Amino acid sequence: MAGLPHYFIAVPLPQELKQYLSEKQQQFKQIVPYKQWPHPEDVHITLKFLGPVSPGQLDQLNVKLEKLTDLHSFRVRTGSLGTFGKSTQPRVLWAGVEKTEALSKLQQLVDQLANDSGFEQEKRTYSPHITLAKKWNNRDENFPELQDTCIDAYHLTVNEVVIYRIFPQSIPKYKKIAVYQLK
Repeated sequence: MAGLPHYFIAVPLPQELKQYLSEKQQQFKQIVPYKQWPHPEDVHITLKFLGPVSPGQLDQLNVKLEKLTDLHSFRVRTGSLGTFGKSTQPRVLWAGVEKTEALSKLQQLVDQLANDSGFEQEKRTYSPHITLAKKWNNRDENFPELQDTCIDAYHLTVNEVVIYRIFPQSIPKYKKIAVYQLK
């Protein structure tokens, strides 16, 4: 599988939310030392990371994911701020996404359809989020208090799911390959 392009399945964000989160990233850059700050066009809510994918697997997955077009759109709230990793030097800074029943069911269905296409089922508990920064960049510094830089609540309509291809050397890094519109 080496040399094959990498893909993931996600919920895209509206331009208004991308712009707002980009402004928050600029604030956070002054406070926390991360190596990577995703491009504003690359922020999303991941449903399933696929890794390397052959053209045949991609075709099979594309057919399976057509079932998503039978689902109804729904709303989720974004807004909290959190981290993954050690509390003193977390590896990821993220904006939270409300884990609604509808979002959980969508993620489970995507995971099952991907599994039916030969991808490994996710073992970790789903924790919806929007990555704002990753890869802590300072061994001597500890994570500061960020309560003065909170993320405002935003109500997002989930009305499409996208397969993205990763282009590691490009900016932005992610390109839409297939889009599935919800009802």
